[in-house]
Amino acid sequence: MPAPELQDAVLLGRVAHGDPTAFAALFDRHSSVVLGLLVRMLGRRPEAEELLQDVFLQVWREAGRYRPDAASPRGWILMIARSRAVDRIRSRAARERREATAAGEGPAVGAVEPAGPERLERRERRTRVAAALATLPPEQRRAIEHAFFDGLTHREVAERLGEPLGTVKSRILLGMRKLREALEAP
Repeated sequence: MPAPELQDAVLLGRVAHGDPTAFAALFDRHSSVVLGLLVRMLGRRPEAEELLQDVFLQVWREAGRYRPDAASPRGWILMIARSRAVDRIRSRAARERREATAAGEGPAVGAVEPAGPERLERRERRTRVAAALATLPPEQRRAIEHAFFDGLTHREVAERLGEPLGTVKSRILLGMRKLREALEAP
């Protein structure tokens, strides 16, 4: 296990025992990456910031459930974030459908693109992620794109791709490891 992951695993262990200093350190280390994922998935920064708090509250409550053999600490936190974002997207879509039906209108309009430096940062991040995705085998890339960019559950990805659920989970896990390595490289 690389040193940063080992440090994060130690922090998670301390968080599981109620250490607020360890929790603050974990938040400082990972909140920007988690927020980036949430903004990308939700398209709305204020909603992403609100959900970021919920994600780390769940990390605080469930740190004792972290298993290093299943994912890296960052991967585990990002899985929680992704799951919460998918729930939020589904809830939002259902609410918008109900409201549109009640008002006799079509679906609501999507999010507005951020302005200034935030737009530039977002573009740079998108470029790096796209380049890293391009290095993955096609089957891993497709599974990750459906899961993280389309907001599908692993089961939905498996159905869409016509692949066994275990295969899809393995491809996502392996692909995410390769992406992490590519994005962490200088």
